[in-house]
Amino acid sequence: MEIAKGQRITGPDRDVLGTTLSKKYLAGASIRDLASETGRSYGFVHRILVDSGVKLRGRGGATVRKK
Repeated sequence: MEIAKGQRITGPDRDVLGTTLSKKYLAGASIRDLASETGRSYGFVHRILVDSGVKLRGRGGATVRKK
């Protein structure tokens, strides 16, 4: 699905994009990867995934524990 930069995405197009991004995210792609791939912002991709009902993974990186 090719979407022009800055084009508003609504209705069925948004549903199709949500399904596509959800599948890629659940297969292991990061939100940043998906944002770069689609030419959209991190926030836009995050919002599409949440609207699609995807349970987001926790943040990566080292965990610091208090003693």
